[in-house]
Amino acid sequence: MAPFLNANISIAGVADIASIKNLLNAAYRGESSKRGWTTEAGLITGETRTNNEMVLSAMEQPGSVILIYKEDDKILGCVNLQKHDTKIYLGMFGVSPQLQGGGIGKKLLKAAEEYALHLNCRAIYMSVISVRTELIDWYRRHGYADTGEKKPFNEDGVTGRHLQKLEFMIMEKALQA
Repeated sequence: MAPFLNANISIAGVADIASIKNLLNAAYRGESSKRGWTTEAGLITGETRTNNEMVLSAMEQPGSVILIYKEDDKILGCVNLQKHDTKIYLGMFGVSPQLQGGGIGKKLLKAAEEYALHLNCRAIYMSVISVRTELIDWYRRHGYADTGEKKPFNEDGVTGRHLQKLEFMIMEKALQA
């Protein structure tokens, strides 16, 4: 068994798409997200962070997997990992709002790093909304650093209207076997 897989963490399949979509929407948007600390409800309107088509698209990208954390057949956390040369892009990272702070995110982040090493990747990088200081601090505590690169965060007509101008900062962690 691959080191990143265990009794709770596995690779998602097409049958998991709706549950992953529901989890990410609950973790980031609308009233339900306010029960957790990863909410973007104060930054972006609406209930939609992603939809079934976006999850399927991420799943079908070459070199992409979605790891899921399950207990009692319920998906409680997920993360999308996309291999780009010698690096892994980490996205769609979410944990059920009422369980945030309980260690599921740390387990998924560790699994993501093990997966990257399994593919002989040298680093993991991600996009984080630059005003999300509590989230940025959490990633810093786990070894991720600001690369100095910024990217625009444009509205897409699906995932909600921005309540202020937003941009992404790119964070990265070098990996060592």
